[in-house]
Amino acid sequence: MATLLWIIAAILVISGIVAIFRRQLIWGIVLIVVGLLVGPGGVSLFT
Repeated sequence: MATLLWIIAAILVISGIVAIFRRQLIWGIVLIVVGLLVGPGGVSLFT
């Protein structure tokens, strides 16, 4: 389960960075924050 959360978190953070580079600042910040919350190293939503 932890591996799956890491993969989801990494995809969200990378998508957020790409969104920021595409001038979608708010959407990029939201994706990065959600990625950090979902990741096992952060405040996981599932524990």
